[in-house]
Amino acid sequence: MRKRQEIIENFAATAELTQFREFFLVGIGGAGMSALARMLKHRGYKVFGTDSTASPMIERMQEEGISIQIGHTGEGITDQMGVILTDAIDLDSSPEVCRARELGLPLFRRSQALGWLLQGKRVIAVTGTHGKTTTTGMLGAGLTSAGFDPLVIVGANIPSWGGPVREGDGDWAVVEACEAYDAFHDLRPEIVVLTNLEADHLDYHGTYENLRDSVVRFVESIPPTGFLVYCSEDRGAAEVAELSSVAAFSYGLSVEWGRQIANKLGLSLSTAGLNFAGLGDKKPTLPGRHNALNACGALMAGGLAGAEMIRMMAGVLGFTGAERRLERLFDSNHPEVGELTILDDYAHHPSEVAATIQAIRERYCQGDRKRRLVVVFQPHLYSRTEKLLSEFAETLSAADLLVITDIYPAREAPIPGVSSARIAEKVTCPVRYVPSRHLLPKLVSRLLKPGDVVVGMGAGNIADFAPKLINELNRGLVHSKQVTEGRQQLRIAVLYAGDSSEREVSILSGRAIHQALLRLGHASRLVDVTERLLSKGDLSLFVGPDRPDLAFLAVHGTNAEDGALQGLLELLHIPYTGSGIQASSICMDKSLTKRILKEQGIRVPLGVIVDHAEAEINIPLPLVVKPNAEGSTVGVTFVHDPIQLRPAITKALAYGGKVIVEEMVVGMEISTPVLGHTALLPVEIAPTSGQYDFESKYTPGATEEIVPARLPEHLLEESRAIALKAHEVMNCEGATRTDMIVRGEEIFVLEINTLPGMTGTSLLPNSALASGIPFDELCQRLVVDAIERYART
Repeated sequence: MRKRQEIIENFAATAELTQFREFFLVGIGGAGMSALARMLKHRGYKVFGTDSTASPMIERMQEEGISIQIGHTGEGITDQMGVILTDAIDLDSSPEVCRARELGLPLFRRSQALGWLLQGKRVIAVTGTHGKTTTTGMLGAGLTSAGFDPLVIVGANIPSWGGPVREGDGDWAVVEACEAYDAFHDLRPEIVVLTNLEADHLDYHGTYENLRDSVVRFVESIPPTGFLVYCSEDRGAAEVAELSSVAAFSYGLSVEWGRQIANKLGLSLSTAGLNFAGLGDKKPTLPGRHNALNACGALMAGGLAGAEMIRMMAGVLGFTGAERRLERLFDSNHPEVGELTILDDYAHHPSEVAATIQAIRERYCQGDRKRRLVVVFQPHLYSRTEKLLSEFAETLSAADLLVITDIYPAREAPIPGVSSARIAEKVTCPVRYVPSRHLLPKLVSRLLKPGDVVVGMGAGNIADFAPKLINELNRGLVHSKQVTEGRQQLRIAVLYAGDSSEREVSILSGRAIHQALLRLGHASRLVDVTERLLSKGDLSLFVGPDRPDLAFLAVHGTNAEDGALQGLLELLHIPYTGSGIQASSICMDKSLTKRILKEQGIRVPLGVIVDHAEAEINIPLPLVVKPNAEGSTVGVTFVHDPIQLRPAITKALAYGGKVIVEEMVVGMEISTPVLGHTALLPVEIAPTSGQYDFESKYTPGATEEIVPARLPEHLLEESRAIALKAHEVMNCEGATRTDMIVRGEEIFVLEINTLPGMTGTSLLPNSALASGIPFDELCQRLVVDAIERYART
């Protein structure tokens, strides 16, 4: 966004454009810049450019021979090129601007290049706060219908023209002229159409009066043979007409104006129907009173340009609209979702919002069709939101349901206290505030009811909402069909491997789960999340309509069982198996877990936390030394002699963090799993070496696992009660495994595992099998638990 002094100091005179035959356009993908690029190419110039992201328009320009690179690097600019910038490019940080200055090249605004290319044309410029794009399109369509073959440049793609520009060989050019940063002063119009004028773009103009005076100066540039066409129903437009000395013609929806046009057509008023006030049947294809006004302005300007009015009227009234101007993207009466209409609109000012809502109700929600209107809105610019916050709240309250997301800032820095949440607080209709627009498709798809009309609205990147909502609905329909057919196939990403010391074990768990899910009919995919993050940095698998329905966690140890991976999935809004962030994090901290369990009356071994090998230990031998936040057998040393203690602590410290040193409770080691809210059979762990360490745990045949443990019935039941209590106290979910030592009649809890192993030697699957739950069923129960839990939240 430009500042006045910035423009004066940084951009060359328009006349300097004549020295170049090659141009480099920065921000070439936008509607205005792409129109300019195609115009230059059409006139024989070599065109190059760059943009931050790819798009269908960029692909089309590349097919037409325009060289475009994605990403702003400054590469590709030579000393033979003129450099043209969209007003959204920051002069201080742009690599292209830096490169141009290194080469001593002049910089030009898009508006300068446009005005230069229009030399020799009779220009009709359409300006105003609202309605410029549609009025320009209507006027261009009308002149085309009248046989004028105009050049038309619009600030949005026109589907029927294949883009934002219609090349024509006629004398006239119709141009959308933007008042935002005085860009329209680079044009030399013969006719100006002024749709309306309100306080807007005050970040540049400062006050409404400055904006108005700028428009007056623009109008005053019309030659003596030219005309101003203005909307008499708008106070701002009428004020400009009063302040200017140019010949002015008004338009509006009055009967008087309709009679004037009817006389031009040689028709009676009722036959012409051109006041659009219900006296005739000739109305624009586009709904809404505001579009009726736009059509009136286009007809008046076309008449002044000399067009035959009957032919002109056919084009104006038949104009089907521009992209994102009440654009209908989806209209269905699908048996699964009922009647549903999805629209996309550019409205970003309270007046535009009000006009759009009125037009939608007129077209879709009147009479017997009492359809609910769901408005999904993204404010545009902090400065605009701050000044018009109450007006936004008032106009948006006309929705039946408002879903509002955070402000699109463009180049503005945040303004303290300015947030979409403040609009949400003021509206009087039902409202949902969703801070991230990326969450909108999924959320809105769940809020919809049969018969709804949904409109994505705003001038920022909210443009991708409506297409993504359609994709989300299609995804839901596919899943519904699978459920109906009894397949219930889910897309499941099995996250395995990781970067902890238990990586290899996790690989075995992941593979076993993956095969089980395939046998169950799910679309399972193994994903090494660490490899994906650190090698490729690519999370595209987890977003969009093809994202997994569920992440099955088969990663063990740090950065997995400690809440880190759960946090990532929460940010991605992907359901996952196992416990949530808080429970995972706490249970991974063995010392903290024991303190909590002890407070709940559960017996735990006496222990201390140390962070260096020379720490004083006042617990009698024998001892167990292990990392405080690792797997249950990782880095463990059984200390029977004082000389072993310091090396054992050093060994455990190698795994990072702190070390727990605790009394060695001698007895039977057991592990009791909990599945959902049911404790399974305790497993007796009987290592052949006599000590249950990493090697004993994961080496086939090194440990005998006996289910149920060889304990009296009352101890078996007590261990199950303790495991279930521990699971619930720690707020765990899915499956856990609580490791214990039974010494006589005493049961001590050692730790809680929130992501138990799922290998061939793992305790949870063995206990489940002994409880009548085969491995595949165990996996399916964990899947169902996670999906149902996510649905509840």
